[in-house]
Amino acid sequence: MQTKYWRAPETIEQLNRLERPGFAVEFLRRNADYRRGYAHLLRQISEGALDPDVARAEFAHQWGLRFRP
Repeated sequence: MQTKYWRAPETIEQLNRLERPGFAVEFLRRNADYRRGYAHLLRQISEGALDPDVARAEFAHQWGLRFRP
């Protein structure tokens, strides 16, 4: 789904058909704070400033995310 046209009637129809996990993904994709935070997290991990597993777990907790094992 293209973020640029999220208010288009076709996009709204697609969003209305999503179940909770899919809707959550689409919500986060459009959330500027989430995108900035995730980009910052990736930069810090790539620079070796953070332990990747711990940093991802903390970021997920901050946003209320849960991942299947």
